[in-house]
Amino acid sequence: MYASQSYSLLPDPVAQPEFYDSVVLKRGLAWVIDTVLIVVLLVPVIVMTAFIGLFFLSFLFFVTGFIYRVATISGGSATWGMRAMAIELRDAHGNRLDTGQAFLHTLGYTVSMSVFPLQLISIAMMFLTERGQGLTDMILGTVMINRRA
Repeated sequence: MYASQSYSLLPDPVAQPEFYDSVVLKRGLAWVIDTVLIVVLLVPVIVMTAFIGLFFLSFLFFVTGFIYRVATISGGSATWGMRAMAIELRDAHGNRLDTGQAFLHTLGYTVSMSVFPLQLISIAMMFLTERGQGLTDMILGTVMINRRA
């Protein structure tokens, strides 16, 4: 159980489970949508570099994905994939993430995705924690919830 004061401004998963219903599944689908969008954003970059960018594809994917995630999360507390799935990130006070928090969340996500055991731990935490939080969420005090109507 969580310390009630740290998350007291967020919806309670027991009293208001509708905020957390299917969030882990939606988060996974949002990830797929975001990955497709990042690949689509990469196409013009590859063309503009006269296809030399193909030699640096993993680096370009990393940079494009990082910029995409920070920009979209800071602009609405959700990536376009998250918005399509009607979920959003909130900080421990229930507020939308600002640019600094979006940067830190994206950095944590990137580190988790880069280190396979951390990725596994994060995914397991999403399925096992009361609020469906991954490793980065637990460290930053963020939570993914269904968008409020």
